[in-house]
This record gives sequence, C-alpha cells and structure tokens, in this order.
Amino acid sequence: MSSHLTYNWQGASGKIYRYYIYARHPSVTEGQVGNYIYAKRDSEGIWVPVYIGQGDLSIRAHEDHQQIGCINSKGATHIHAHLNANEADRLAEEHDLLTHHAQAYSPNGCNVKKRG
Repeated sequence: MSSHLTYNWQGASGKIYRYYIYARHPSVTEGQVGNYIYAKRDSEGIWVPVYIGQGDLSIRAHEDHQQIGCINSKGATHIHAHLNANEADRLAEEHDLLTHHAQAYSPNGCNVKKRG
C-alpha cells in the first residue's frame, strides 16, 4: 500500500488517521480487514466523505446493494483505506471519524445513524 498517495482524516477526538487513496474499484485480497472511506472532492478540492466503514476491505459496502447505490448516487470517486486488524480499534476509529464528519450521514452521505 505504501506506493499510493495518502490523506489524513481527523476524528472528533483530534486523532489523525492516515489512509491510502485508491480509484473506486481496487482489487483487494479477501480477508484483509481495515477501515475505509468512500470519498469525493468538493469544489475547493477538499476530500469529503460519502461513506465511512470498516471490515473486510475486499467486500467494503458492495454486499449491500442499497448502500452501494447511495454511494454511487452521491458521486464517490475514490476509496481511502488502510489495514487495521483489531475490530475494537476499527469500530472506535469509525465512530471517531463519523462523529467528526457528520456529512457522511444521510441525507448528504450514505451512513445511517444507529438508533440507540
């Protein structure tokens, strides 16, 4: 992954997470788990998250046809991803990023707030 461009996403905690940038449909070996962000650039060239997730990077949001339909309709052009083997850490990172980047939630993005 080190030959790819990177982007640093900041969470609500202030923690910075480094992600590798890929075109929309990267080939990833099954079983590689981590965090990912479907993203696009805004009119000023700044990356905007469309969907923030975690899990098997070879699958990402593709198993949920409604979710991938939303991602497509919101114009995501790239996927930002990095490996993260620890599930608790992945979930905490996902939460931290979603808290800071609320635009990833519907209706602007494709994440859905969980009812708690």
